[in-house]
Amino acid sequence: MNDLEMDRILAKAEGLIEALPYIQKFNRRIIVVKYGGSAMTDPELQKNVIKDVVLLKLVGFKPIIVHGGGKEISSWVKKVGKESEFVNGLRVTDAETMEIAEMVLSKVNKRLVSMIQSLGVYAAGISGKDGELLKVEKKLSDGKDIGYVGQITHVDVKILQDLLEKDFLPVVAPIGMDDQFESYNINADDAACAIAQAVGAEKLAFLTDIEGLYRDINDKSSFISRLNVSQAHELIGDGLIGGGMLPKLNNCIEAIENGVNRVHILDGRIAHCLLLEIFTNQGIGTAIIQDGESLD
Repeated sequence: MNDLEMDRILAKAEGLIEALPYIQKFNRRIIVVKYGGSAMTDPELQKNVIKDVVLLKLVGFKPIIVHGGGKEISSWVKKVGKESEFVNGLRVTDAETMEIAEMVLSKVNKRLVSMIQSLGVYAAGISGKDGELLKVEKKLSDGKDIGYVGQITHVDVKILQDLLEKDFLPVVAPIGMDDQFESYNINADDAACAIAQAVGAEKLAFLTDIEGLYRDINDKSSFISRLNVSQAHELIGDGLIGGGMLPKLNNCIEAIENGVNRVHILDGRIAHCLLLEIFTNQGIGTAIIQDGESLD
């Protein structure tokens, strides 16, 4: 064995040793992974994300995946001759679009289950309708009715607890029901946030199409690797966060303020971003932590 090969082997060993305290600390803890964006549409990235989650499961975490499917829904809406319409980032969802969304999300859900099980871990694909996991009411956007879009009113975690206890990896599609048992499409970020709070997750990880948070989006040196809830409120108050990141950061704050220990915003386009963020000292995304926790 030459020196180069030995250095490569030693580097792998050092990586495993660096991960050890995190594996010990988070053993048997729940992590909710919101899976969406480009990481869902690129086959290679998709494989890497699933491998990451399976590894988390095998080293002792209790992962729950909450997935989106917006791009595939838009594609199918177009195939039936309709145009996708959005109001404040929310899909206007009439009865036909709701039927398409439920069909597509079910297809995505079972595809993810198959990928997980191909790696030797049992998974169970469910939607928020199963076991009345996600109860909703109609969500308005600035007072406007946008159809079958749901605002979560209650999370019944029994089905998730049962699956985790039986050693399954739950994969959740963001579809819920109202009191009249009508189906509603739910923003996947909202679903992940509500589920993380309800199950008392140690971590909530959002896979996105950006690296994380910046004080100035045009200045790469202003990247924020870690901030607490008070600092997050200040960023919003100062008008430094806008667009699609604003509701996501609000979800992060809400999760922390309601019992989730730490929230991560990660670039899902980076291979194995979950492992790099959770199992290395440096991390690669933005972590939002509780006030009073060390920023080091």
